[in-house]
Amino acid sequence: MTSSHAAIHVGLKHIGIEGEDARDFYERLTGKRSLRDMSPKQQDAVIDELRRLGFNKANVRRPDGRPKLTGRFAAKLQALWIAAHNLGIVENRDDAALIAFVKRQTGIDHVRFLKFPDDARKSVEALKAWIARVGGVDWSDGKLRPDYAHADGYKIAWAQWRKLNPHATSTSAFLEAVKELTGVPVDQCSKDDWITVMNAFGRRVRATKRKVAV
Repeated sequence: MTSSHAAIHVGLKHIGIEGEDARDFYERLTGKRSLRDMSPKQQDAVIDELRRLGFNKANVRRPDGRPKLTGRFAAKLQALWIAAHNLGIVENRDDAALIAFVKRQTGIDHVRFLKFPDDARKSVEALKAWIARVGGVDWSDGKLRPDYAHADGYKIAWAQWRKLNPHATSTSAFLEAVKELTGVPVDQCSKDDWITVMNAFGRRVRATKRKVAV
């Protein structure tokens, strides 16, 4: 394998393009559906396009070693996807599963290709509706709610808590659990604090789900 071939394969994996989508990508750029049929100049054009889409060999992985998901709307979609995973709705939290979901909703091959809000909204709203329907998350903002209850992290964590404690009738035990996990009262929780809570509750939700399955 040449260095160009290797760079292209790494770039495709980073962007999340594979199989027929990769061949369509090649053809759109060069008129060829195989790297073997391309000239060196055409292969360079593929690499340039991958770089334009966000591929950077020096910065392609997260601290946990997994490839980064790039794109204007990637962070929002990924946050919702992980929320669905933490609610026990989505089994596979990997970016490839999210990319496949986005393609089913929009016909667009990758989150990186979502350029316009209308395209992204289809996936965001579909995910939020799914999370509300199956996960029990109430996305509304009632006027009588305290300020902290307007945070998406609170709404997701509260839905997780109700899954874990279906007979709970008050929020007091939930608020104590949040403080125990974060070290701060619920009205002082930051976005990162809610991520800590959602991830901790998510492990419990998935463990409970596995016990029921067995």
